[in-house]
Amino acid sequence: MNSIKFPLKDIQFVLLDMDGTLLDKYFDDYFWEHLVPEKYAEKHNITFGKAKDELMKLYRIHEGTLNWTDLDFWSKELDLDIPALKEQIRHLIEVHPHVEDFLKMLKRNKKKIFLVTNAHYKAVDLKLKKTRIGKYFDSVLSSFDAGSPKESLEFWREAEKRLGFDKEKTLLIDDSEEILTTAKEYGIKHVLYKAKASSNTIPKPSKDFLSVFDFNELMDES
Repeated sequence: MNSIKFPLKDIQFVLLDMDGTLLDKYFDDYFWEHLVPEKYAEKHNITFGKAKDELMKLYRIHEGTLNWTDLDFWSKELDLDIPALKEQIRHLIEVHPHVEDFLKMLKRNKKKIFLVTNAHYKAVDLKLKKTRIGKYFDSVLSSFDAGSPKESLEFWREAEKRLGFDKEKTLLIDDSEEILTTAKEYGIKHVLYKAKASSNTIPKPSKDFLSVFDFNELMDES
């Protein structure tokens, strides 16, 4: 695997997305596209296919809003205990390869590491307990704390205020091109696209952003 050359010496702050970037998105895809439709179908005595169609339409309405990752919202909306269902399949929560090596490398180089996520705090708690990578972060900021999703400029204004990073000396890694576009517009100088979000899908590099498939590409400390 070739190393991606990025100016580590010029970067003091590293902002990292969680789902799809550090963690395998297979867990979330399986949860929302298979387990939730299955339970919804059982509850309403309809076929899995019909349940999935209904839910996909509903998901699309709320995508890109705070509701999208709000577990309490979906519990009420679907009349299902969403946090309890996530607990049932917590064994599927996995860290992407070489993530921990990358985090250790950042620590060795005395970088400030922040987790910035749209995930609900209940999901963050569950995943950090399962993966034990929370110890590497100087701080964790969710869109619920910031009051806006990462797709909006308001999130990044609030993030800068709360986390105190310098935009010129900051690297953001995310698996959403929309979020990277917003962050770049806000002025974050260094951005990388995590092309392999899920172990179950074929990764596609971005046309607009430098893409990383595996964190071992970022391990050259020279």
